[in-house]
Amino acid sequence: MSTATELQQWYEFNEETITALIEDGSDDSQAHTIEYHFASSDFEALEKAAVDAFKAGFEVGDAEELELDDGGEVFCFDAVVERMLDRQLINQDTEKLLAIATKHKVHYDGWGTYFIETQDD
Repeated sequence: MSTATELQQWYEFNEETITALIEDGSDDSQAHTIEYHFASSDFEALEKAAVDAFKAGFEVGDAEELELDDGGEVFCFDAVVERMLDRQLINQDTEKLLAIATKHKVHYDGWGTYFIETQDD
């Protein structure tokens, strides 16, 4: 799959996720903690991706080791940022982070966030 095709798929994921969060009632007037996910079986490559994500302005968590269903092991980390549920901003993040993942040959695995209850005044 080409990078352009993959990027387009992530744009669609971003749109669907933002829409679902808002439709479910997450407070889109507040910034959300967005956690972008990376994984690789190559710890050194993942570490280099983490450094680049940090340089790009993201808070980077410690890498964790996970055991896969088939017994294999993978390392992962999250690149975290506070963002409004703004498609354009999240798409820009996706472009930066997918480029970092591609550069270091690690897996970019999208993002997640936490639901924020709407505050009644």
